[in-house]
Amino acid sequence: MLGVFAIILSLIALMYFAYRGVTVLILAPLLAMAAVLFAGELPPLHALSNVFYPAAMSYVTKYFPVFLAGAIFGKLMGVTGAATAIADVISDKFGEERAITAIVVATSLLTYGGVSLFVVVFAMYPIGATLLRRANVPKRLLPGAIALGAFTFTMTAMPGSPQYINTMPTVYFGTDIYAAPILGLIASAIMFFGGTYYLNYRAKSMMDAGEGYGDHPKEKLHDLDDDNIPTFAKAVTPIIIVFVLNFFLTNWYFKLPGVIQRYENVGGAVNGTWPVILALSVAVLFIIFAMKDYIGDTNETVFEGAVGALLPIFNTASEVGYGGVIKSLAAFSTVKAGIVGLSIPSVFKVGISTTLLAGIVGSSSGGTALALEVLSKEFMQMGIAPEALHRIMIVAAGGLDSLPHCGAVITLLAVTQLTHKDSYMDIAVNTIALPIVASLVISLFYLVTGIY
Repeated sequence: MLGVFAIILSLIALMYFAYRGVTVLILAPLLAMAAVLFAGELPPLHALSNVFYPAAMSYVTKYFPVFLAGAIFGKLMGVTGAATAIADVISDKFGEERAITAIVVATSLLTYGGVSLFVVVFAMYPIGATLLRRANVPKRLLPGAIALGAFTFTMTAMPGSPQYINTMPTVYFGTDIYAAPILGLIASAIMFFGGTYYLNYRAKSMMDAGEGYGDHPKEKLHDLDDDNIPTFAKAVTPIIIVFVLNFFLTNWYFKLPGVIQRYENVGGAVNGTWPVILALSVAVLFIIFAMKDYIGDTNETVFEGAVGALLPIFNTASEVGYGGVIKSLAAFSTVKAGIVGLSIPSVFKVGISTTLLAGIVGSSSGGTALALEVLSKEFMQMGIAPEALHRIMIVAAGGLDSLPHCGAVITLLAVTQLTHKDSYMDIAVNTIALPIVASLVISLFYLVTGIY
């Protein structure tokens, strides 16, 4: 029982202090050791050295190249004025009064196109910030807009989404990424329309109260009044390169038997991050050579972009380390058993149990992995269509995963140079409240109609 209290108290403390602006680089290892000390299962320093840091460094090992390439890409898009050129066209098409909707749509197209969630954050930040600054909409709404486009309906609900979480249930349920299209479209509509309405309402309220974009001295965006920017065609080419090359490498090249065999011959395997790393690298080279006249000091710009990757990835890695320690506690099995034993209708149990697990580990994919590991057989015995299980489960996983300690949320705030206090409420409405509502609605719809 002490272990369960340790998990709950450390989780509450992590969310509270993260929201208050305390860096998780320090907070996560301290609270992980506190949880272990309170649970009395392991020596805290042993947990720090042998559980926390290996888990954190495993994340860095897997994803540092993605963060590095994404940060340099985003930096170059901003410095060259490419982001401004794209923002100008989007603004002209949507109108300045629809700047938030434009950001959500642009972000969702990239995410649904297969661009990694973390890369989308880096790519959309300069574009989104430029759009909001041009319309004088408060910048603190930017994380909520990007999160709505990247972390919600395109990640979990839209049939055919190539995001990793949408592939996870296929192995357990025998489904595919287009599972339960009706439920997926209903959930997508709830999140998209609900989120854009909320953000636009918030923007109007803030602007009516006299709040504008705000003063952000550390922000380095291209001067909107400077006409020395690339053409739209040249500016959008790097994004097209990322989109097309990522799609090609993911769906063709790295699936060729000869390519797969080559890596298996040396005891390895194809890494799912390679396509986006290569795509971003080619896009970066294109920007450097095709837009060199807009960069200035190329070495300094690339260096600043590379340094910009460090804080986001180590923030997220600290959260992963914390989750690793919590999962290592025997009490975590008790927590999982309690979730399994919830006395609720089967179709609701699927969503509720998955989102609770995602909330504990601060990750939608992590929560889904746990739920599939410990609950998939029970889910399959409930008499629910596998396709409905697939969709309800991952839509729900995109709910409590976005609590303040979520690594993706911390990365988003770090990249946009804002804090939980500035922007978390808007992130939470879009990435917690709406996905939970959507999950409940599609669960009820399936329960009543049997349609999926």
